Amino acid sequence: MKLTQLSLFLENRPGQLRVPCEVLGKAGVDMLTLTLADTREFGILRLLVRDAARARIALEEAGCVVKETEVLAVEVPDRPGGLAEVLAGFDRAGIAVEYAYALASGSRDGRAVLVFRVADPDDAARKLPEAGVRVLSREEVLGG
Repeated sequence: MKLTQLSLFLENRPGQLRVPCEVLGKAGVDMLTLTLADTREFGILRLLVRDAARARIALEEAGCVVKETEVLAVEVPDRPGGLAEVLAGFDRAGIAVEYAYALASGSRDGRAVLVFRVADPDDAARKLPEAGVRVLSREEVLGG
């Protein structure tokens, strides 16, 4: 149920985002989604890829500092109020959200897919279904 997210620190200057994208492209690693948060001096690029181990090796060989983090992918009804319903399930389960972002290729059958970072992904993966939240498996998100 958990996914491996890769995080990279990038200097906040032109061309820095292109580098990891080129590295992954040359390594044949498919990016599922990304999010970029910035400050004045640096940004944090968070990626979900199909092959995290191969991506990490390629990025580190290119000089990138890579951190792995476990995250969960959750189905969200793709309609007004859908996210609020899912977040109510997080509340019922006593799970705080550190951050979230949408999975670029995740919409299907009237449902979107959001990626959530929580303090204890194993605990959340156990509690959320009991609170009515559908946590997706690695296979459902990554395919095969």
